Amino acid sequence: MWGSEGRPRGSWPVTLRTGTDPEVTLRPLRASDVGAWRDARRRNTDWLLPWDATPPPGAPSRPVTFRALVRSLDRAARRGTTLPFALDVDRRFAGQVTVNNIVRGSAQFASIGYWIDRRYAGRGVIPRAVAMAVDHCFTRVGLHRIEIAIRPENSNSLRVVEKLGLYEVGYAPRFLHIDGEWRDHRIFALTKEEVPLGLLRRLEDGLRDRPA
Repeated sequence: MWGSEGRPRGSWPVTLRTGTDPEVTLRPLRASDVGAWRDARRRNTDWLLPWDATPPPGAPSRPVTFRALVRSLDRAARRGTTLPFALDVDRRFAGQVTVNNIVRGSAQFASIGYWIDRRYAGRGVIPRAVAMAVDHCFTRVGLHRIEIAIRPENSNSLRVVEKLGLYEVGYAPRFLHIDGEWRDHRIFALTKEEVPLGLLRRLEDGLRDRPA
């Protein structure tokens, strides 16, 4: 069933959770996350800065407070153009997963970006969180194709799409403004037909099939 805004009812707000160890939860970003968000960003400045999106010269300024950021993202979510998830690991704030640039019409497309607190890296959290978001997009949101754009130097993110089995579909010179400059990106994509049982199911089946 579709709402008056042209998006499926129930697609936002929503909370998604796995029963794995560690427990991974995607939920709406809240104003009450301000303390944990600031602490994570402060501790991870050097870890995140090379991959952070930045506004190019002449672009509109971003919200100047965390509360304004949350309000802006919530408005976009209710318009059906963005799904701004907070990422929790074992009920503790650990980062963000954001479904951006949702396009309807004949495209039914979106892109996904993410960041994680370094203390939770290497535990399989981001692949699971991205798979959860993709499955939600393919089922409740009604999208057909998801893309992830990654800088060629970002080996951690490249391992994420490798684990998820996304195909590389292109190379985009000067694609996004990252860390103060227009940066090249490798483009990876997945369509709904490729994961009839869901991306999370495919990921978990692949993990079980790996040699001990």
